[in-house]
Amino acid sequence: MAKHHTTTAPFSGYQKFVIFILAVTQFTVILDFMVMSPLGDMLMKSLDIVPSKFGLAVSAYAFSAGISGLLTAGFADRFDRKKLLLFFYTGFIGGTIFCGLAHSYEVLIAARIVTGLFGGVIGSISMAIITDLFALEQRGRVMGFIQMGFGASQVLGVPIGLFLANAWGWEAPFLMIAGLGIIVALLIFTKLSPINKHLLLHQEKSAFLHLWHTIAKRDYRIGFTATALLSIGGFMMMPFGSAFAINNLGVTQEEFPVLIMIAGVSSLVIMPLIGKLSDRIDKFLLFAIASVWLMAVVVVYTNLGISPFWLVITLNILMMMGIMSRMVPSSALTSAIPDMQDRGAFMSINSSLQQIAGGIAAAVAGMIVMQQDKYSPLEHYDRVGYVLVVISAISIILLFRVSRMIKRKKDINKDLQAEKVKELPAEA
Repeated sequence: MAKHHTTTAPFSGYQKFVIFILAVTQFTVILDFMVMSPLGDMLMKSLDIVPSKFGLAVSAYAFSAGISGLLTAGFADRFDRKKLLLFFYTGFIGGTIFCGLAHSYEVLIAARIVTGLFGGVIGSISMAIITDLFALEQRGRVMGFIQMGFGASQVLGVPIGLFLANAWGWEAPFLMIAGLGIIVALLIFTKLSPINKHLLLHQEKSAFLHLWHTIAKRDYRIGFTATALLSIGGFMMMPFGSAFAINNLGVTQEEFPVLIMIAGVSSLVIMPLIGKLSDRIDKFLLFAIASVWLMAVVVVYTNLGISPFWLVITLNILMMMGIMSRMVPSSALTSAIPDMQDRGAFMSINSSLQQIAGGIAAAVAGMIVMQQDKYSPLEHYDRVGYVLVVISAISIILLFRVSRMIKRKKDINKDLQAEKVKELPAEA
């Protein structure tokens, strides 16, 4: 009976509210970051931005979010989590409004930096709140609901944002996100109770010292490098996806939201299937197969010219299959690297590295891609695809090392358990 209770621990009404508010918070933050890529073609034409400058505009958010997340990780346990969430979320809303009011490239860059500085911390605060308010046997379901923000932003948020942008200009999606954010902030202020029990615990260890010791461990650095390379590969094509689809493949502004929505729906269908598969077969093997799959599809896609809409949709779904089939097993493998006492610091560093590596990828892609004028096809987008292939090949080697490392740790733990069992009769 007790076992049944632990696997189905119910949520209270207040806990359901907390799950909802954190899920919507994540939805707005993820949407703000993701909407930049599909707005790329519109922004480049409206603000007369060349590809290299647009790549920098995308990377500005990622760099500031990564640095902000890393610097503030040590302070997350020193304030009431409600106040901390409200402070950073208010700053995020202000930065998003700033983006919607930007009418020059320089102002847009400044606005993305401000938004990233505040938005980059919200995910780690949400994780701390979940840990404080939910029992261990509830957290899996909680994380499932919170992570739906990623899928929902792609299926609902980005297409709605693009429809608004087509009707009222590229500023509209940012103002829509800010409007929703203000409602969420008011709910946090009025309905969320203070989350401050952790303040009763004495903080003995320097957070920065703990972060430094985590970075110093060799096995952890292999995991960090693998994460960084995966993020670089994942972000290389993203900033210019809309400009390539519209200017090179012949997708219209009206068709593009449909393309994004179909790709988003496919990710929601694929993710749970890949999750089940990754628990049944070797995770590294699944990652390696998915990487080779993605490399082949990317080479085909980036070398296309004017194409039928059905072919563009099909190749986007195939790419999404490859991306999801890499993301799930690699995340599972990476999460098994840190020891229990280092998990918080490891995840903070890992998350920040993902953002920073994504920013580097966007900036590099911007330097590779060329465009004669704002209505011309993109040039050298195929080179971005080839760079992604090389990075993916290196990622396979690194994930193999991570997989071998985790198996070694399991073997050591098994040996320790066996020794303890042998010692029991002697002690008796």
